[in-house]
Amino acid sequence: MLKVINISKSFPGVKALDAVSIEFKKNEIHALLGENGAGKSTLIKVICGIHSPETGELKINGNKIIPKSYRDAIDMSISYVSQELRIIPNKTVAENVMFDKLEKYRKLGFINWPQVNKKAMEYMEEVGLNITPSANVDELTVAQKQLIEIARALALDSKILILDEPTTSISETSIEQLFKILKVFKDKGSTIIYVTHKLEEVFKICDRVSVLRDGKLVGTKPLEEVEKDSLIEMMVGRKLKLTSYGKLNIKDETALEVKNLFRANKAYDINFKLQKGEILGFYGLVGAGRTEAAKLIVGLDSKDKGQIIIDGKEVRIKNLFESLHKHKLGYISENRKEEGLILDKDIRTNICITLWQKLASKILKFINDKQELSISKHWVKALDIKISSLYQKVLNLSGGNQQKVSLAKWLAADCDILIIDEPTVGVDVGAKEAIHQIIFDLADKENKSVIVISSDMNEIIKLSSRILVFRDKKIVGEIEDEL
Repeated sequence: MLKVINISKSFPGVKALDAVSIEFKKNEIHALLGENGAGKSTLIKVICGIHSPETGELKINGNKIIPKSYRDAIDMSISYVSQELRIIPNKTVAENVMFDKLEKYRKLGFINWPQVNKKAMEYMEEVGLNITPSANVDELTVAQKQLIEIARALALDSKILILDEPTTSISETSIEQLFKILKVFKDKGSTIIYVTHKLEEVFKICDRVSVLRDGKLVGTKPLEEVEKDSLIEMMVGRKLKLTSYGKLNIKDETALEVKNLFRANKAYDINFKLQKGEILGFYGLVGAGRTEAAKLIVGLDSKDKGQIIIDGKEVRIKNLFESLHKHKLGYISENRKEEGLILDKDIRTNICITLWQKLASKILKFINDKQELSISKHWVKALDIKISSLYQKVLNLSGGNQQKVSLAKWLAADCDILIIDEPTVGVDVGAKEAIHQIIFDLADKENKSVIVISSDMNEIIKLSSRILVFRDKKIVGEIEDEL
């Protein structure tokens, strides 16, 4: 169906793709794997006409194609679900789902909105998006926006469907629904290119796998001929030792206590304690109320009632600035694009922004450049963030490297209490281990108190001393001791 032949692409200081050749066949789900910065997203963007290759060519069914824009790619029956949400703000769900096909519903200069809404609803039901088509997208969760992206791609009915980390924010039920849809697409003769860091998904639904490393193709293999350990070794270039971290020395001192936290539709009577040196897990399906509770605690949302107690004293936190600078309580958002990063600013600025008050001269009010550079270099190295320079804009990084910058920003702030929402979303297996070790060391070596919010059961079990289980905006259970 699709052949990628000797494709090369460079950016300033980076050889993103180096003579990559892959054949993607009809009737298959083909996994495209590699560490963050390996070249996966660049290759996809070349196929979709977003980037132009310096050398090489693309062929569909033996015919050379030269897509110069994503619109060209759509016309060539290629559709793309990006890991970066491409939602059109302040528009309806139906407008976003049917965006690429709206002209088909235009007559005499007017769009037939009832028909658009009806057709959009069909694709929304396919992906399990149970909301009205006329809802404004600005009021939706990240998970719902992710489902809109998938529904939009399905609406195009393309022969080549590319999905880049499609399951990072959606529930297990929606993931299963997506897998069923992909198998139907495959059986109809379509080619599906599937990019993910979740290897269990690869073995569950994919037929073949291609691995990129440092912009080069390491190899392509049928899934039946490869095991998980060898696949990881292909990705990272070495054997990865996945070891447990041991038991934490949790202090008999309460760092954070939450009493009767309530806000309608967001949190119902949330009560818990977080000890010094503890990693407390918040587990539950997407929409269960974990993130909502966290935002109420740090002042990103206002509570109707309840108490937040830090080091034995009740506090009233109005916003995230107060949370950080008055109470040394930080929050790493799962939504790095809208809440975690300033995309058009450089890496140095994004990492150090939480420290500007500390780095500023008391008299002249300017930022100490040397300290800023030193701190940025430290965290880039510690998290192995792949960059061309500290002055590179964050928007030009891969999704996984953006996630690392978001994490670095709050680790640099040196909070006493840190809430981390989905710490390894969109991050490769090697980086995931490094991030897990950093989180564990925060509690174990620095006596920090950490809340980890995760939909990854293995992650939450591996890191947490205790786990609070959320459902329907409530804490419905607690697991401890056996972990």
